[in-house]
Amino acid sequence: MGKFFSLVAGLLMVVVPMSHAAEIELDDPYEMVRQVADKTFKRIEHDQSQIAADKEHLKVIVEEELLPYIDYKYASYRVLASYIQKARSIEDPEEKKQAIENIKRFMDVFKNYLVTTYAGVFTQYTNQSVVFDNAKEIGDANMVIVKTTIKDPGRPDIDIGFKVRKDNDNNWRAYDMIAEGISLLDAKQSELHGILRQEGIEHVIDLLDKKSKLPVQFRGEGGNE
Repeated sequence: MGKFFSLVAGLLMVVVPMSHAAEIELDDPYEMVRQVADKTFKRIEHDQSQIAADKEHLKVIVEEELLPYIDYKYASYRVLASYIQKARSIEDPEEKKQAIENIKRFMDVFKNYLVTTYAGVFTQYTNQSVVFDNAKEIGDANMVIVKTTIKDPGRPDIDIGFKVRKDNDNNWRAYDMIAEGISLLDAKQSELHGILRQEGIEHVIDLLDKKSKLPVQFRGEGGNE
């Protein structure tokens, strides 16, 4: 399942650089996912020689092409749901101030962790094709699942759903994916929940910080999960 998520999660985290924002229909979640995927994979294909020479270049691609349009703050809130709920009930001003600072630190580290994680995920890209589901009427919804199918010759099709949400500027950004009924964010939340409860948030922050600083590894060399 971990390898499965590694293959498809990279397709969730596909965005375009700020300079190309005008070309992407951020007011349409279906077109956003479709257009962003096309542009991102073209960038990866174009930079193959640089990636072969230095795998760390994938982090550059992730930071430039992906991060500006990933709602990593909302994703962080989802992962830290239990901690945030407890922080809201804190009455002591200093203790509450520290809890808020911990949440901010977690978001920064989680952002860097995503960069390293998905840089490793993108090492698996070998020109797989992606078929997008037809757009549907969304009305006033502020969260939508965009369904897609990944086709890889000689392998079974993989059906996945990208979770995207409308931000305060009415732009759609990706924050999660669902595969075989399992949410990637929910899986990460479950993974960290026990550590958070037993070791505390500072330990979780240190853990993710160390993982975010790992060098990019091609799948099969160890990975960065």
